[in-house]
Amino acid sequence: MSDVVAASAGQRIYLDKQTPDAYRAFVRAAQTVRTAADTAGLDRILVELVNLRVSQLNGCAYCLDTHTRAALAAGETPRRLGVLAAWRDTALFTPRERAALALAEATTHPAEADAQERAYAEAREVLDDAELSAVVWGAIAINAFNRVSILSKHPVRPS
Repeated sequence: MSDVVAASAGQRIYLDKQTPDAYRAFVRAAQTVRTAADTAGLDRILVELVNLRVSQLNGCAYCLDTHTRAALAAGETPRRLGVLAAWRDTALFTPRERAALALAEATTHPAEADAQERAYAEAREVLDDAELSAVVWGAIAINAFNRVSILSKHPVRPS
């Protein structure tokens, strides 16, 4: 680790604490997204799978910890959580979950236009408009929280 990197690592601020009004606005937006997911009929496990997959792609340890616990509390199995990073290579996920995961990945990496088109087309086959919108908004929300936590270096504390 270079001296500059080592020095800056100790100077990180918690963005949520430094600018609490902006963070509270994000939390309110996330609550609206959660309500939209509930209204659309998306179950909590599917929502948490989206949160986890996006957090895996972004490498956000804090959000991975938070949403792993939430997924388990919602009834998700450790087995499925263990293979989530390779969801395409297993039959453990339903067509709806697979469509939501592909859409979440496409939302996280929007510059990959071909993958985005495929994910959207697959999602249209198994998700209605409200469900599709809720998945995309959920992926957008967790992407934002990932960035806050990563740039703030929010720690994962022992239980």
